[in-house]
Order: sequence, then structure tokens, then C-alpha cells
Amino acid sequence: MPAYTIFNEAHKSFGAKMIDFGGWEMPIHYGSQLSEHLHTRTSASLFDVSHMAVVDCFGSDSSAFLTYLLANNIHKLKAPGMGLYSCMLNHEGGIIDDLIVYRLEDRYRLVINASTANSDLIWINEQAKAFKNIALIPRRDGLNHCIEPEVLLAVQGPLSLKVLSEAFPTIANELEKLTYFHVSYLATQFGRLMFARTGYTGEDGFEISIPISQGQFVWDYLLNLSSDLKPAGLGARDTLRIEAGYNLYGQDMNTQTSPLDSGLSWTVDLKSERNFIGKSHLIQDGQQFDFLGLVLLGKGIIRSHQKVVTPSGLGEICSGTYSPSLEKSIGLARLPKGQILGSIVQVIIRDQEIDAQLVKPQFVRRGQILI
Repeated sequence: MPAYTIFNEAHKSFGAKMIDFGGWEMPIHYGSQLSEHLHTRTSASLFDVSHMAVVDCFGSDSSAFLTYLLANNIHKLKAPGMGLYSCMLNHEGGIIDDLIVYRLEDRYRLVINASTANSDLIWINEQAKAFKNIALIPRRDGLNHCIEPEVLLAVQGPLSLKVLSEAFPTIANELEKLTYFHVSYLATQFGRLMFARTGYTGEDGFEISIPISQGQFVWDYLLNLSSDLKPAGLGARDTLRIEAGYNLYGQDMNTQTSPLDSGLSWTVDLKSERNFIGKSHLIQDGQQFDFLGLVLLGKGIIRSHQKVVTPSGLGEICSGTYSPSLEKSIGLARLPKGQILGSIVQVIIRDQEIDAQLVKPQFVRRGQILI
């Protein structure tokens, strides 16, 4: 039996095509993935991301615990309201999950991936045993020991601030002042909601944590209020994130790959003296591969696991798709070290070698084409 978010019936009422997504029945699109993608680049879209899991970390040992648990340095969170992207590694330096951690007034909040939530919690609780004053509280309904569950909605696109300011006029100024990767609890007609100015699409956007009892009201209210806002499915979310150059867990990284080989070395703190899980292996092994973008120059679509022929050996496509913004096929690949940006390699598609150009792994951000 798949799991369902509370918006399942609402998705179906909008004509969504539902698919199994890591054990969750979720909308892939509401009629046209292409239209939803382009609408997000020019207006604003509403995404149900309630299958992701929120976990709150309380206690005086929280900071020390997360310092040990995460590859990025949470001491960068110098004040409440700041957020940080990080990988959580196993002892061999492989990526168990990627997540966002927020520092709040009385706790830290982790937002972890849907498909890994249960195994993540087992791992996190196991590591927490070495720390005395820690309390881990899941906020996603259905997770063991969940208290006061919440749902997550994302409003993404260049008009997202406009949409939310019209929906919540009393907090419009606070929303405008909220800078990227910052979070704030703000009073609305649905109670105090957590607004985080983050996103996965490469556009301006907000993710909203809502008490589960208010979730459906907020969904209905936002879509009924604004003609600029339309629901979008996970299909558009995936093509948007590849264009933005954001990794997807399970495709671009997993427990067998290190963040250094996944284009995420910028998230790994190897300079400070602090110890964290997997650090010794990262130092010992170093970076083994380049992680780059590709633009296909011939016909075809780049897909996961296709091989890439380079002058220094074979590489592999991690993620690939047709880019609606570029009207070309693009991908993210793990390649032998030493590749030169701008050079031509070949992607093997149906036994044919198709030329592709190597580029930085960011294709579109804030509506601007970057290649």
C-alpha cells in the first residue's frame, strides 16, 4: 500500500496523473509537465512536498551532535533563522542523505528526503546515543514517535513573493525581508506557519511548514485566491531541479558515492579541526571523479546510467532529461577526472555515440540561461 499525503484527493480533483514515488502516491503532472515547468519559470507554482520529513532536534547537546552528524559545519548558522544545506555521511564517506538544517530559537530542524526518512531516523537515533541531552521529534505523520505533525507546501517561481504577499498581507513585509536560506515563523489566519525561503527549482520561492490540521485550508485558499498560482507535479519539479543543477538523492548521489564526487565539495568542511562522520575517508580517498553538466548536441534524450565516452575513459550519466527552458537534452554526469569545460564527449544512446558538450552543472537560475 502506498502512503498518501493529505492532499491526495485534491490532486485527483485537479486531474493529476498519480504515480508511485518512493512508496508515496504523488502527482507527476496535472495534464502537462511541460506547461507546469514553464509556468514555474515565469509565474508561480504550488508543489505538495509533504512526503518529505521534518525532524526537530531539541536539547543542549544538539549543536555538538549535529556538528558530528553532518559534513557541513552548522556553526555557520550564527543566529536563529538561518538554514544550511548538508550531506549526512556514513562512516565510509558515502552519502546517506542530503538535507537542510535550520537553526530555530529553541531547536534545530532537519528536512530530509521522503524515501530515506525511515532509514535516516534509524541512523540519526543510533548516532545520537553518544550524546546525553538530545530529543528527536519527527513531524511527519506516520513516522514513529511523531508529535504534532506538519505538512509541507512549496510556492516556487518569480511571482511567489507576490502570491504570498497577497495571500498574507499582514506579513508581506516580513516575507519580503526574508532572505535566501533563511526561515521565520509568522502569524497568519491559519496560525503561526514556518516560511523558509528556499527551493529546488532555481527560482525564488518559499517552503511552508503547516500544522496538518490547517494544511488543506492553506492549499485551497492559495489556489482559490491567485490566478498566478497553479499546482505543479513532481515531473516539473525534477526538470526544474536538473536545469538548476541541484542533485537528486538516489540518482546523483547515494551511499556509495562521496560528496566530493557528486559536485558537493562546497558543502564539506574539511578545513576546520572538527570531526564528523565520514571525514577520515574523505581525506584519505579525496576526489575521484569530476561532476559536470552535459548538453546533447545531437538527437536523443540523456537518461540515467547511460555511458559517457571521454578521452580519459568512461563516465556515467547520473540524471538526464529534456530541458523545456533550453529546448535541448541536458544531464549531470560523473566522469573521469581532468575533463575540460567546453570540450566534446559522447553519450551512448541506443548503441550510438551522440556528441555532447561539457558545461558547468548549472543550466538555468532565476530565469536566466547560464550556458
